Amino acid sequence: MEPSAPGNLRCFSKKKRDLTKPVNVFHSTGDGMNAYMAYKVSTQTTLPMFRSKMFTVRRRFSDFLGLYEKLLDKHAQSGYIVPPPPEKSIMGMTKVKVGKEDNSSAEFVEKRRAALERYLQRVVCHPSLLQDPDVREFLERDDMPRAHSTQALSGAGFLKMINRATDAVSKMTIKMNESDVWFEDKLLEVEAEDQQLRKLHIMVESLVGHRKELSVNTAGFAKSVAMLGSSEDNTALSRALSQLAEVEDKMEQLHQDQAASDSFCLAELLADYIRLLGSVRASFDQRMKTWQRWQDAQNMLQKKRETEAKLLWANKPDKLQQAKDEITEWEAKVTQYEKDFDRVSSTVRKEVLRFEKEKARDFKKQIIKYLESLLQSQQQVEFWTLVCIHNRLFHTFF
Repeated sequence: MEPSAPGNLRCFSKKKRDLTKPVNVFHSTGDGMNAYMAYKVSTQTTLPMFRSKMFTVRRRFSDFLGLYEKLLDKHAQSGYIVPPPPEKSIMGMTKVKVGKEDNSSAEFVEKRRAALERYLQRVVCHPSLLQDPDVREFLERDDMPRAHSTQALSGAGFLKMINRATDAVSKMTIKMNESDVWFEDKLLEVEAEDQQLRKLHIMVESLVGHRKELSVNTAGFAKSVAMLGSSEDNTALSRALSQLAEVEDKMEQLHQDQAASDSFCLAELLADYIRLLGSVRASFDQRMKTWQRWQDAQNMLQKKRETEAKLLWANKPDKLQQAKDEITEWEAKVTQYEKDFDRVSSTVRKEVLRFEKEKARDFKKQIIKYLESLLQSQQQVEFWTLVCIHNRLFHTFF
């Protein structure tokens, strides 16, 4: 399999150091259903935390999922928004494994490569995740052990995991008395945006399907017109039909290119942010869990104090010291859990604000790119119109 052209990913730090990571399809290893796709991850950096300035490693898709699992275990409990990897597609990989060479297989490979590239971009642009030793190991280490047990972290498994966490939080017996309305408002915004993005994603996917169908039908129409023109005895009519077939051939390619633009510029962006919003909700859920632990500790402390009061009333000095020790222990836990809640709340607030800035930047960039593709398509149509007018005038005078 020929490698596709790598896209440059650049992340600037405050000290103007950069990290560039192209992710490129390297090769397919193995035969039949035992085959797998390997990806080449090249890094060029001036950051002092890395051993060298340039290095390249090969990674499997499961390695990317394994990296996500490690980052999730270490950082999610602190309230960080850990970017999710792309979804696993059994159907897409099956086509690649059996060697089916068609447009859908090539499109799948390129989408997977670009999605992994964006995933790494979001990871290394995160100031805390970039410092994680597992990230540096992923980018640098040649003989990295293969990741296992990553099935639940991809595709529907990831969404189910997020939904289970959300359901667990919603079933908590104590309703959170939100002291900061900012978190309540932001969570409502996230939930509303998630629904809107899902609806828009369905519409864009439908648009892509219609454009592909239009492209196929246009190609068939162009072929039929060309065959009719070649069998026509009238020279003028034959020429006109041939020109029409030529224009329809160009229109077929135009519809094909626009379908690709719809998919890569819009559909993939929306799919990314639907998954990212799941991670945002998970950070709010983690804050809720931290608050719940604090409340449970306060309730336990209250029970210990009630026990102490009963012992004093019953005049049982032999058990009183143990009760006092337990009160001291739970007072320390309440203090620590309150600090944990404040720390997680601060992290979630910073993470959400950072997420919103990145989202605005990404959407602006992709929408501009999409509008430019529409403008280019329109310019091509206008050019063909001028050519047709020129040909008509030419035949009028000559």
